[in-house]
Amino acid sequence: MELLLALTVFIVAFILLIKSADLFVEGAVGAAYLLSLPRIIIGIVIVGLCTTLPEFAVSVQAAYMGHPEIALGNAVGSVVADDAFALALGAIIAPVILVNKRILKRFGGFLLFSAFLSYFLAFDAEVTRIEGLILASLLVVYYLYLVRTGRNLGEVEAEPPKAEIRFSLIWLVAGAVGVVLSSNLVINSAVAIAAYLGVPEVVIGLTAIALGTSLPETSTVAVSARKGYGDLAVGNILGADVLNLLWILGVSAAVNPIRVAPETIAFSYPWMLLVVSTMLAMMAWKYKLTRWKGCLLLSLYIIYIYQLAVTFFL
Repeated sequence: MELLLALTVFIVAFILLIKSADLFVEGAVGAAYLLSLPRIIIGIVIVGLCTTLPEFAVSVQAAYMGHPEIALGNAVGSVVADDAFALALGAIIAPVILVNKRILKRFGGFLLFSAFLSYFLAFDAEVTRIEGLILASLLVVYYLYLVRTGRNLGEVEAEPPKAEIRFSLIWLVAGAVGVVLSSNLVINSAVAIAAYLGVPEVVIGLTAIALGTSLPETSTVAVSARKGYGDLAVGNILGADVLNLLWILGVSAAVNPIRVAPETIAFSYPWMLLVVSTMLAMMAWKYKLTRWKGCLLLSLYIIYIYQLAVTFFL
């Protein structure tokens, strides 16, 4: 009965989390258009920030509540889910996703640097407050640079109806409150499920929570790909990855230093680096993502889940 209740709360809380994040995205994107930035910058900065709000809320609260395995597992696991599941589905759904060469060189390189920096700081199985502040500060500096230089990177999207902008603040506040409350329920129910089944918290963080909190990216990429907005889909994934590695992990560690088992780092980070490197290589090859490339990334995710089960259960 306890397990059934925890599962029910987990599912309902996740639905509320995604719905609340939807509200927040509506408000934030409505306000973002006022900045008159290109669609690729909106994808990397604004949409990336909004779609990673569930990961941010879950990881930061998990760190604060003393569950570092969930905090780190969710942040790193979400990168794997974004690249090898969300983007893979987008590439499979769309006939082709074109990749802007300038965008890939500019943001892909920074993503790879962020991934290795994050691994370097977490290599000793601990991310201290100072290291967390370093990661978060690096993202702030980079975003300021993007906003200042981003107007020459692509097409500027038209401004939405004024009626939508008028309600932006309401959606922002309502969505933020909903995300905080529902993420708290997600963590508590996930911990209860893990304890009941004897499953390590890192497994819950790397799989169920990471995949669940990546649903906004998955839906955004799928819709963007189907509508032919490949730049928005690619920008969203690149932005979400950087946010997970610098902002989400950084703020979580700043709230409460993250200390995990060495085997957690030994498994999660090499897999994350493999997936990120493969995704960037697929993008750089002829600067387009096709269905077979999407299938390759999805196959990599299936192998990752299998290897995770073998590592932590057998």
